Amino acid sequence: MRQVTPSAHKEQRRSRRVKIAKPLRVRPSDPRDEHFEDHPTSVNASKDGIYFISRNAKYYKGMRVFVTFPYTSPHDPMNCEYVAEVLRVEPQPNGKVGIAVHLLMTMNYSGAKP
Repeated sequence: MRQVTPSAHKEQRRSRRVKIAKPLRVRPSDPRDEHFEDHPTSVNASKDGIYFISRNAKYYKGMRVFVTFPYTSPHDPMNCEYVAEVLRVEPQPNGKVGIAVHLLMTMNYSGAKP
């Protein structure tokens, strides 16, 4: 009889992912990185991360980015902007890349008065 052993891959997510297709805006936060503004659509998201597919090959593991999610227009008060770190860059068919980002902190004004 064969004994089943647990997978060597350890699940590192802290919260459950849900499939959600919402537009987002992604920009580098480090001035040393070449500026771009990417407008992909999310594949899935959790409380502290987002996964999306992009045509932009400028992403790299460890890159710090500004992520607006969901994103509709530059002046929409419902936009929520985060500082995030790229955790994975996965090659996809047709030259696209899958990008996993970890949301580190929100940049939005809390509404609290000083």
